[in-house]
Amino acid sequence: MKMDDIETVMPLERLSYTFPWSAGNFRDCLNSGYYGGLLERDGRLVGYAVMSMGAGEAHVLNVCVHPDFRGAGLGRGLLHMLEQIARKHDIELMLLEVRASNQAAISLYHSMGFNELGCRNNYYPSHVGREDALVMARALL
Repeated sequence: MKMDDIETVMPLERLSYTFPWSAGNFRDCLNSGYYGGLLERDGRLVGYAVMSMGAGEAHVLNVCVHPDFRGAGLGRGLLHMLEQIARKHDIELMLLEVRASNQAAISLYHSMGFNELGCRNNYYPSHVGREDALVMARALL
């Protein structure tokens, strides 16, 4: 993902999330040197992922698949891509947060070897205040 791609990413971000990232969030990530990857099918953006790396850890910040393509293994493919990149940088641990209500994502992460480490109370905005995030991790040793 490059700065020029943010304009293309934003409609999918807004379509996929009730509380989407702003273009500024993506710019800040790219300016900070975080990895951003895009997934296209027939010239159409169908997914993307953003990950930071440092101190032996990778933090998965955003994984998104277009609603029309969910359930086809693309989210799994994006996570495998992130894992490969993390391994190339000698990363030992991948971490992420996920909404406690996002059972589809939680199931995917469990199936890929992520385990729950804890909970961040009131982490995400919601329509009725705040929602907890599960903290999940996977060792890459």
